[in-house]
Amino acid sequence: MPDPAVARLAVLIDADNTSASHAGALLEEVARYGVPTVKRAYGDWTTQQLVGWKKALNENAIQPVQQFAYTQGKNSTDSALIIDAMDLLYSGNLDAFALVSSDSDFTRLATRLRESGKTVYGLGRRRTPPSLVAACDKFIYLEVLGQQDADGAQDSASEDESGEGSAPLPDLHKLLTSAIDATSAEDGWAHLGSVGSYLGTRHASFDPRNYGFAKLISLARAQDYVEVEQTDDNATRVRLTGGKGPAAKATKATTAKKTAAAKAPAKKSSSRGRGRGAGQSNG
Repeated sequence: MPDPAVARLAVLIDADNTSASHAGALLEEVARYGVPTVKRAYGDWTTQQLVGWKKALNENAIQPVQQFAYTQGKNSTDSALIIDAMDLLYSGNLDAFALVSSDSDFTRLATRLRESGKTVYGLGRRRTPPSLVAACDKFIYLEVLGQQDADGAQDSASEDESGEGSAPLPDLHKLLTSAIDATSAEDGWAHLGSVGSYLGTRHASFDPRNYGFAKLISLARAQDYVEVEQTDDNATRVRLTGGKGPAAKATKATTAKKTAAAKAPAKKSSSRGRGRGAGQSNG
């Protein structure tokens, strides 16, 4: 991912699908990954649904992009955002894109931007379809940003017609176990940074905040199956307790081999003994 200190980002917001109460928090989150040089929000600003966005636009210097809903039931906002994203891509002035939406219609856009070598950050509700989450380099759920919905009616209006609720979070035990096991050395210890990188690469939506922890180290310390240790050089490393790491597996394998080797001579000796006995009997 690009260096946050110099990376130039375009923040493209699907206002029809995002509550204005998240505006400030999502921009603070995006600032962790780069400098938002382009900030645009798309929607039909003539409707009452987006009235709550007016204050958020002014306070956060977000440029509103008007897109009339020419046909009832069709989301013209999606098309406008996608066209702008492609124009920005070909301008060559950006390093990354932040797509703010819970709409799976942006899945192909995210994929296309990544194919062109751009980093894509997704921000949306927990009900966001897995296809869009997986299409991004990193996906952040708006609920973890600590911004409460100030206008329940507005937020309800932006919900999917399907009425689907929040998607269940991946099993934390399985995630941590596989990550530590994959990144650990022969002694079973893994650097916490390597574990975090592994999780972020393989699970775009992984975020300690999804599980109620601000940092990965806090999350790890709260798990009774994970041992956390600070090294002399002030690095943090973790390993699985209960003999679940690679080192434990290797030890078991070695023990099994030694046991098999110890039994082998005994079998041969017994066989030779039976052979001699048979020969004497024949004599």
